[in-house]
Amino acid sequence: MRDRSAGGTRPPAHPPLLLACLIAGLMAAATPAPAIAQPGTANRPDTAYQVAVEIRSSVGRDIRAFYRDRGYRPLWIKDGTIGPEADRLIEYLETADLDGLDPADYDSGALGRAVDKARGGSPEALAKAEIKLSRAFAAYVHDVRRPPSVKIVYLDKELEPQPPAPLAVLRTAAVSGSFSDYLDRGGWSHPFYARLRDALAEQRTRWGNLPNVQIPAGPMLRPGAKGARVRLLRQRLGLPDGGAFDKLLAAEVKAFQAAHGLKADGVAGAGTIAALNRGSAYYEQAIRLNLERTRLLPPLSQGRFIVVDVASARLWLYEHGSLEDTMKVIVGKPTEQTPMLAGMMRYAVVNPYWNVPPDLVRRRIVPKVVDEGASLGALGYEALSDWTHYARVLNQSEIDWSAVAAGREELRVRQLPGKTNAMGKMKFMFPNDLGIYLHDTPDKALFKDDKRRFSSGCVRLEDAPRLAKWLFGKPLEVPTDAPEQQVYLDQPVPVYITYLTAAPTETGIAFREDDYGRDAAAPERLARR
Repeated sequence: MRDRSAGGTRPPAHPPLLLACLIAGLMAAATPAPAIAQPGTANRPDTAYQVAVEIRSSVGRDIRAFYRDRGYRPLWIKDGTIGPEADRLIEYLETADLDGLDPADYDSGALGRAVDKARGGSPEALAKAEIKLSRAFAAYVHDVRRPPSVKIVYLDKELEPQPPAPLAVLRTAAVSGSFSDYLDRGGWSHPFYARLRDALAEQRTRWGNLPNVQIPAGPMLRPGAKGARVRLLRQRLGLPDGGAFDKLLAAEVKAFQAAHGLKADGVAGAGTIAALNRGSAYYEQAIRLNLERTRLLPPLSQGRFIVVDVASARLWLYEHGSLEDTMKVIVGKPTEQTPMLAGMMRYAVVNPYWNVPPDLVRRRIVPKVVDEGASLGALGYEALSDWTHYARVLNQSEIDWSAVAAGREELRVRQLPGKTNAMGKMKFMFPNDLGIYLHDTPDKALFKDDKRRFSSGCVRLEDAPRLAKWLFGKPLEVPTDAPEQQVYLDQPVPVYITYLTAAPTETGIAFREDDYGRDAAAPERLARR
């Protein structure tokens, strides 16, 4: 034991362990973290370094890990000043009503003042603005990605949308390649959402304040036409009074057509007149409702996924942060609708059977057997004892056809694989109790129709082999012609089936008829939002 008297022994050559730890802690507290870049010169401390030090000292726990992992390097500051990305964020916050949100929740005014103070200001002001911007951005993206009040069936729990945490929001933005481009395109949402949001803003500023004048039906109005209907058309489009269809009116008609998904020919036919007569409130409500639906779709940062839009009868394939391919599809009739759902595609079936719905068995197959004496085998079908996996094939003589025809008995009939099979050569499965999947079809002529609502609920593919090649990375081949051969994907692929009656096109927004009658409850849902 050490002697505490004046004449005590010399202290040991090395401090005790406790003292060593204390000294190390004090040194660490007084020294910047190694991750922060050192000043560029000995006499003039680098601004970026000073800002990093200020961020480190003032950032809170909610987003500290984001900055710590990047050496407290700022996201919004470049070359010692706040970049234009801050102005873009403030614009989003000021127009948050386009997202169905309250701009007052984000206090964009206070954020703008902090940004103005930071421009040309001290490292401390820059750091404060940096942290405020990141917190406001994380809060806004969280709210935009909050699950909407839209009815959809989630087959797999992992696809149920969850609002992203602040760290996830910031980390995704930081690795987006170009942060500026990420903000401009609204990269936290699906591209359909960002374009619909822009369309809603344009609808309000460009078309929403025009007089809702009704134009009576009549002959097509084209350049050179005159009369009362031309005068009303000019009034509807906010042009000076007059009775002549001049170049100015033709240009406005063409602009309206392009913005509303019509053929932009500058001629006001029956379709254009009907679109004008709907009024601005109709278009705003349609865009807002479909913004809610597109909020269910994932951002491109999710990776690989498939989107099927029933209203346009089209499919999109996304991978590597971009659109890889698209094709036409055939969807359910209004009486047998394709539902909105999301599920994980897990495998394909080559040479599939088609289990014929019992009502089609009674209407299409029974008359040929009973009245025409046809055999099931010659028709390309076989009957089974039940709906289980272990069902046995029935002899045609075992079946009480009169009971099946009268509806007293339900008979399971399946179509054998082959060229005429309704499933075509393959189908793609995301297991569900609704009996919905994507599949090939021999009826290629039906894809020439614009609406393409012919199925009993499933989605028929314009080019099933092309989808298979995208899914598996090579053509889908099997060694034999045996029926129902399952080929599993290495990784399941999410499939989102939606219903967009207002959707972006190359020139504007296409407003489609609500053939399924799903838009009727829109005002109530939007009010709840």
